[in-house]
Amino acid sequence: MKILIVDDEANIREVVREYCELSGYDADEAQDGVEAIEKVKTTHYDCVILDVMMPTLDGFSACKEIKKIQDVPIIMLSARCEEYDKLYAFDLGIDDYVIKPFSPKELMARVKVVLERGSHREKNTLSYEGLVVDLLGRTVSVDGERVTLTPKEIDLLIYLMNNKNIALSRQQLLEEVWNYDYFGDDRTVDTHIKMLRHNIGAYRDHIVTVRGMGYKFEA
Repeated sequence: MKILIVDDEANIREVVREYCELSGYDADEAQDGVEAIEKVKTTHYDCVILDVMMPTLDGFSACKEIKKIQDVPIIMLSARCEEYDKLYAFDLGIDDYVIKPFSPKELMARVKVVLERGSHREKNTLSYEGLVVDLLGRTVSVDGERVTLTPKEIDLLIYLMNNKNIALSRQQLLEEVWNYDYFGDDRTVDTHIKMLRHNIGAYRDHIVTVRGMGYKFEA
């Protein structure tokens, strides 16, 4: 498990990092929100511990941007204990809110709970960066925004993502997604791919046409 610790106070980062490593986690650091966002763009994290009051970019703003890049659990650290600050943070999608000063041991206990919750959630979701499919709820979101897909478009997206980087023929897609019960023209695959690309916006280019064969989800 890899944890990103974001705080402008070096001593806090050092203490939290030490406790993360003692708990068996790999820890990385960022001194402000801007640096955190750059790290999230290039590295997968299982949890982000994010301070609220930071120069250049505060934790609330950084949280919004991080959530657009990765659907990663976030624990906020803050000396601000007002109810509206907590409610605003939870509205942004954080998983926990810890008041400063805090016990590092308690923080690690909260990290463990969040990671276990995230592990359970991952079993029920399929994601690539900001493209997330809720397998139980049969919903799709793009960078945190729910998008409307038909049931068959969802089935097609799930199959493509489950077989990412594998070239799939139109016939194979018909057999697997339409369950062998479609006897019409295989151009229906092209039509559904066209609509799917339109609906997933910024991630449309990850559905690549394999010339003379079919399609693949390229990650």
